[in-house]
Amino acid sequence: MPGSNEMTINLLVLGRTQSGKSAAGNSLLGSSDFKNYCSPRSVTTCCSLGRSCCILGIIRRNGSELALRVRVLDTPGYPHSSLSKEQVRDRVSSALAHHFGEEGLHLALLVLRADLPLCPDESYHTTQFIQELLGPTWNDFTAVLLTHADKAEEAGFSEEEYLHSASSTLLSLLSSVQHKYLFLDNHKSIIKEERATVLRKLLNFIKQNNYQKLPLKHNKA
Repeated sequence: MPGSNEMTINLLVLGRTQSGKSAAGNSLLGSSDFKNYCSPRSVTTCCSLGRSCCILGIIRRNGSELALRVRVLDTPGYPHSSLSKEQVRDRVSSALAHHFGEEGLHLALLVLRADLPLCPDESYHTTQFIQELLGPTWNDFTAVLLTHADKAEEAGFSEEEYLHSASSTLLSLLSSVQHKYLFLDNHKSIIKEERATVLRKLLNFIKQNNYQKLPLKHNKA
């Protein structure tokens, strides 16, 4: 960790079309930087970087409060309605190298909808895609973000009950990323306290990884 009174975390948002990636990025930043609306086709076609202002009250070090800056890289979904896998991969790789190349990546957030089942083929192709992007240690730098958590709640599931009833495919994926996951309600504006809770969980995942950052300057653009 840097020796200043400020810490920056770099987050990459990945997932299929209409999974809630852009909305999740806006929630993490407390902004409306990323386009987010219902559409019969993929909305995001290019990668874009959103940045929050300094956030206080989230993290302390040696008894002192640190200012937290959050940088979120939003990406086109895969599968995409108009881009091939190779085009999506190349755009994300290039954006990673450009925006996070020097600082490295703290965490990739694989966005999945909590109100839709995860099928084996989708899980396989998604993890293969992330491996191609991040390399063999992808699972150390990846967490699962389950969006539309309000739908699961409306169906009567608590988080524990949801995971108890989850498919073996989802449970296997969560196991592969060392059970780094969190739930997010996309249809409710995150108030300051709720946003702080989500960011603390992400920081805890980063802490579990000893604050390591995935170097990206050797990735193909």
